[in-house]
Amino acid sequence: MRFFLIDRVTELLPGERARGIKTVSLSDEILHDHFPDYPILPGALVLEAAAQLGGFLAEMSVNKPGAPLLRALLVQVDQAKFYEPAGPGDSLEVTVTLDSSLAGAAQVAAEVRVGERRIARATLTFVLRSIDSERVHEQRRTLYRLWTRSLDPPITIP
Repeated sequence: MRFFLIDRVTELLPGERARGIKTVSLSDEILHDHFPDYPILPGALVLEAAAQLGGFLAEMSVNKPGAPLLRALLVQVDQAKFYEPAGPGDSLEVTVTLDSSLAGAAQVAAEVRVGERRIARATLTFVLRSIDSERVHEQRRTLYRLWTRSLDPPITIP
């Protein structure tokens, strides 16, 4: 991943939902081009934040100790709707809710808010695959530990 679009996971209920925060900063490089006189976070990156949190929820919901480790890969975005832009200083509150989890796939409903304002929503579908790369697994573990370091009680990252 080039963009890490969740700063912190604030809630995790495996099999149900996850919440996370992304704070948009004027120093975010993408805002220098999108747009110089009216900087806003591109809608694709708003959805990417939701997809990163949705993939995390899917992985934390399906992976069990002793079973092969599965990783979530986004394969479909449905019913995406953008209501308002997000810009510097905005704190995006991302909520993903697990709608369904079948063998090898998961679907989540995603909503992104800034305070009381809903700025985006979408339905995201993931496939869950075994990936034979310790580097990928270690990268995800490191990222997930950073995201969840303030959760109480602490969680176990597969």
